[in-house]
Amino acid sequence: MGWDVFMDLFHSTVYFLLCETLVVFIGTSSAFIKVPLSVIHGIKGEPLVLLVEYTFPTEGQNIQGNWQMRRANNTMHLVTFRDSLPIHDMAMESINKFSLHPPNASLLINKLEDSDDGEYTIQVNVKYKGSIKTQNKTIRVTVNVPVSKPAVHMEPASAAVEDVDNVTMTCSVEYGTRVVYQWLLGGSLVPANPRYTFSVDHRKLVISLAKKGDIGKYICVASNLVSKMWSEPTQLNVFYGPYHLKVNSDTGLQTRQVFTVNAGETVLFHCSADSNPPNTYAWIHKVNNMTKEIMTGPHFVVNSGEITLTNEYMCCAYNNVTKKQDETQFTVIVANLGNGKEKLAQKASSVSPLAVITTISVITIVFMLFVFLWLRCHPKKVIKQMYTRPLMEQKRPHLSGHEDATDDFGIYEFIAIPGTSEPTRVSNRSLSDLDSVHGPNSHTTIYEVIRHVPEASSTAPVK
Repeated sequence: MGWDVFMDLFHSTVYFLLCETLVVFIGTSSAFIKVPLSVIHGIKGEPLVLLVEYTFPTEGQNIQGNWQMRRANNTMHLVTFRDSLPIHDMAMESINKFSLHPPNASLLINKLEDSDDGEYTIQVNVKYKGSIKTQNKTIRVTVNVPVSKPAVHMEPASAAVEDVDNVTMTCSVEYGTRVVYQWLLGGSLVPANPRYTFSVDHRKLVISLAKKGDIGKYICVASNLVSKMWSEPTQLNVFYGPYHLKVNSDTGLQTRQVFTVNAGETVLFHCSADSNPPNTYAWIHKVNNMTKEIMTGPHFVVNSGEITLTNEYMCCAYNNVTKKQDETQFTVIVANLGNGKEKLAQKASSVSPLAVITTISVITIVFMLFVFLWLRCHPKKVIKQMYTRPLMEQKRPHLSGHEDATDDFGIYEFIAIPGTSEPTRVSNRSLSDLDSVHGPNSHTTIYEVIRHVPEASSTAPVK
């Protein structure tokens, strides 16, 4: 008896809790049902489940509802259910097409058809304490056909001529619904370009006046809500050029467009340019403002022993498809450069003439500056200049020393010479005569007098 009483009490408690929970979810909240997905993209020919979830305990509850389908302003009743069990279908043919999906009122569409595209609405009624709570939820269903592998058709089918032809690429699929098209070039989306034009649905790409930069592999990507496919790469080829024409040689020394080669040496020149298809080349010799075609082809051989010291040549490149041409001129100078490694060593050790001239100039300026300073500061020259001045210049009145700074540089004081009472007689002599008259001590006396002049500057001048 005790066990039965316990079980009755347990069931009563559970029922009470369920009722209270039902009151909370239904009485105070309107969201007692929910749908995980409001939009579902289905695939034609495959089954599809429209999931519905209750947000309250359903055990022992009186739940009724129905599913309806609306498309193009037409509403069709699908199924009526009570406690997750169907009780009515609209027609017998719907029995195998629509069914409830336990454990709740989710709807199963066994096989999607194009006609199943539309809006599906579930209405749920919950009865509690004499009142009925109703709630509706709608799910949008799209029926899609996966896209097939796209194919690309290109015009012109062969290569386009640069700046002449327009290129049109069209992408198509055999089947697929709601198809979206994209174009890839080199694995990335085709970049924005004023010469690129797309149709409204992007199925068509038009390239106006094709350029060299348009060359590459183009891929069309077709996709919809349920699939994605890539086309095979379509190679776009463009005839262009010639561009960047230049002449090279592995022999001699090259400075821009001037080639210096050894006398008697055979020199091979190579002419090249960026072009599609490859260019035809012609070599022309310029003599006295006259031109003469020597040979054709990308290579040109010159025997320096058979030409003059300075020769002017020209390489011409011509594209037979684009009808464009280009030319470049170069000069060949015959000189004695040595052979083999000696020539490379000369090239590596050569010094710029400007650097040599600059170095020599700097050394010369430094040497001249040194000589100038040495001459200006040499004492014998200073004294000689003083005593060889004219007599009238020596008798000039005493000046401040700033009137003729060029001639009297540093010499502004009266100097007395031992054994001589008349300065004018001494000053008229040359420095060599002064040495002979006064003997070897004259220089010593003069040096000492000049040396001690600043100390005697405060005394009165000797008369």
